[in-house]
Amino acid sequence: VVACRVVSLFVCLCVCVCTNKVQSVDSSLLQCVKLKDDTHLALKLDGDVVIGGLFPLHFVAPKSHHSYRNKPKMSACSGFDNKAFRWMMTMVFAVEEINSRSDLLPGVKLGYRITDCCDSIHTGLNALFSLISVSEVVTTQLDSPTCLSDSPIPAIIGLASSSPSRAAAQTLGSFNTPLVSYFSTCTCLNDEQTYPSFLRTVPSDFFQVEGLVQLVTFFGWFWVGAIGTTDDYSRYGIQEFSNQFRLQGGCVEYHLTIPPSPAASDIQKMADIVQSSTAQVVVVFSNEGQLLELFSFVRLWLQWIASEAWVTASFLTSPHFHHLLEGTLGFSFPGIKIPGLEEFLLNVRPSPKPGMELINMFWEEQFGCKIQFDRGVLKDVGTDTLDDSRPVCTGSEDLSLTSSSYTDLSQVSIFYNVYKAVFAIAHALHALLDCKTEGPNKGTCDTQSPFTSKRLLYELKKVNFTNQFEERVYFNSNGEPAPLYDIINWQKNSEGGISFAKVGSYDGSASLGKQLEINQSHILWTKGKSQVPTSQCSAPCPPGSRQATRPGEPLCCFDCLPCADGEISNQTGSTECIKCPEFFWSDPDKVKCVAGVEEFLSFTETMGIILVTLTLLGVILTIIITAIFHHFRTTPIVKANNSEISFLLLLSLKLCFLCSLVFVGQPSAWTCMFRQAAFGISFVICLSCLLVKTIVVLLAFRANVPGPKSLRMFGPSQQRTLIFCTTAPQICLCTGWLWGAPPFPFRNPTYQIVLECKEPWPPGFYLVLGYIGLLAFVCLLLAFLGRKLPDTFNEAKFITFSMLIFIAVWISFIPAYVSSPGKFSVAVEIFAILASSFGLLLCIFVPKCYIILLHPERNIKKGMTGKYNRSTYHLYM
Repeated sequence: VVACRVVSLFVCLCVCVCTNKVQSVDSSLLQCVKLKDDTHLALKLDGDVVIGGLFPLHFVAPKSHHSYRNKPKMSACSGFDNKAFRWMMTMVFAVEEINSRSDLLPGVKLGYRITDCCDSIHTGLNALFSLISVSEVVTTQLDSPTCLSDSPIPAIIGLASSSPSRAAAQTLGSFNTPLVSYFSTCTCLNDEQTYPSFLRTVPSDFFQVEGLVQLVTFFGWFWVGAIGTTDDYSRYGIQEFSNQFRLQGGCVEYHLTIPPSPAASDIQKMADIVQSSTAQVVVVFSNEGQLLELFSFVRLWLQWIASEAWVTASFLTSPHFHHLLEGTLGFSFPGIKIPGLEEFLLNVRPSPKPGMELINMFWEEQFGCKIQFDRGVLKDVGTDTLDDSRPVCTGSEDLSLTSSSYTDLSQVSIFYNVYKAVFAIAHALHALLDCKTEGPNKGTCDTQSPFTSKRLLYELKKVNFTNQFEERVYFNSNGEPAPLYDIINWQKNSEGGISFAKVGSYDGSASLGKQLEINQSHILWTKGKSQVPTSQCSAPCPPGSRQATRPGEPLCCFDCLPCADGEISNQTGSTECIKCPEFFWSDPDKVKCVAGVEEFLSFTETMGIILVTLTLLGVILTIIITAIFHHFRTTPIVKANNSEISFLLLLSLKLCFLCSLVFVGQPSAWTCMFRQAAFGISFVICLSCLLVKTIVVLLAFRANVPGPKSLRMFGPSQQRTLIFCTTAPQICLCTGWLWGAPPFPFRNPTYQIVLECKEPWPPGFYLVLGYIGLLAFVCLLLAFLGRKLPDTFNEAKFITFSMLIFIAVWISFIPAYVSSPGKFSVAVEIFAILASSFGLLLCIFVPKCYIILLHPERNIKKGMTGKYNRSTYHLYM
């Protein structure tokens, strides 16, 4: 069907071109063409150049029912729109103003043909084809032209909605016929290849969306809902808003689409979603007619953000919606009050003249009456009524006494865009016809040869003039004007109604940072409050913490986690914590970095005092046990436990306790080198002594030939040799480690500013520790074999307990040492040394001291029974 219409359009244009003859013209008397009348009513004015106009005088288009068997019948549109009629009359006013001027198109009369497009795609195309169809060309003289254009309608002003504009622009683009829209803002119309002849006096929604994103983020609204319709304007607008809003860190909780003919249940579901949502701000891309039903179901106070399509919708300012829409914010096109327009609009009167049918229709809708003409005069039948129960119009009705969207001239943005569109075409024609306003040929235009729509389009794209309101009118590369907007706030006035207050502006062409200007103190929010409402899924994280997104939820829904030590966040809503510079540390609130205090395990702090106290306690206890053993060195229990090895073991335990003190205090070069070696060698001596003791016990009781002969093979000299041989590898390992890669003092900024000993070759420490563990495991294994020997003075079971404690401590030490920060790793190592030393001391020597001091009757030679015990005793003797 569309293809057939395009073909018919082409044929009609060809007919117009071929039938136009070069003839003379009297611009005040002759019309260029007479266009055929059809089912579309048109407002007409004859002229040398006739421009077209498409306005949605009705906002409810009829549903098309095509059987494809009969010619489809045109149904009438419904729902008369007073605002659209006001736009149409603005075009009429602009044409008459141009015709009355001598400095613009002198000697050329501008005409118009305006029809209703009903705000839908199929009715818009029907109106377009009706507008450009030709039935007859009127001529006066054979050699005199009756028109200046080779097309009956060289340019068209329209349409209001984006979807019908796309269809019309794509059709007219094939013939380079300019289509200048006054209200179609969809970004989809920016495609110059698809719509080469489309221009508009309004900026595209790309700039409006940028402004809306800046507006909602300016007030801290990063959690919003979105509502739109199924048309291109809404679909592209919300899609672009969502994309740009997401780049700014915002989230759209829901996106609802109002269907063309929604059922009450569908609207109720949408209203439930809006009211149950946590988003308190809703961005709406729609026209006012499609929002009426939804707003009738919503009962919750919300902050509405309106697109320019409904931000000045007086249709929604009825008292029924005051509680809901008060505080609405949105973008509107800036308008200027045009001198003389208000008087012109209020002086409109019905007329029986052909082409005045649309004005008569408006009059009937405005006053609810029926017009009847009798011989060209309005018939006055008094109070008599017609069959349709409407009174007959008297013609004396006064528009100034009515209150409607037609007479409400507070918002002048759209009809100012219509006004600019007419003047832009007039200036393009002025340049195309080479009209002279100065010089000897002043007041003349070139009317000798017809021009083409393509030439008019070329001149229209070059238009650049400053109108009487000091505004520069021009079209950029996409056929758009400068993106300028007013920010409108719906406020209750003193009369209880809603007024549209300008509270800011937005310049889409300005440099970044100067685009949005808002007078926040003049804004009244929803419920009439002066405080900015909040809309957020999660409250912004305070300084000292960061946002952590929740898995499976939008980025705007998050938890607040405190910054780690050494990191800060000094702004609300930080997504990351900032690491402090080297040798700086975070304060307790994690909001600023402070110079780090050098920290180490000192003798004066609580933990250092406790560890030093335990160390001294271990040393004192070892000295006491040594004194007891020395005092009772001649008693059987001391002799039976090999007194020489016992005293060497006590000496090494003192060294183990004392080397803990080297770990406390500020590290220096000598303490870093000495402490690990002292610790490693002291423990190896302890374990060597225990190894010798364990071997002696096993040889005494488990040898094939028990008695002194078996023990003489492992006498004191062999025992000393074994201790030396097991200690020498550790001494060599520590010497090589300290010679090749000795530990040195280091300022570690990882955990505050900790002074510690850095080990350039960590395997050295683990080799020292590993060798100690190897000896401990051998001692444990041998002692475990002799733990049940029947000897009063058998040490095997005590050695087993001590080794179990020793190994348990050092196995748990490794993960604790690695995971402990700063000085706490030093404390862990000291604790491991003290715990293992106390384990050896208490398990090996305390049981013997108990017998020596509290049960001396058991510390006699006679108490030792059995030949094995006597043999062992004599060997130690």
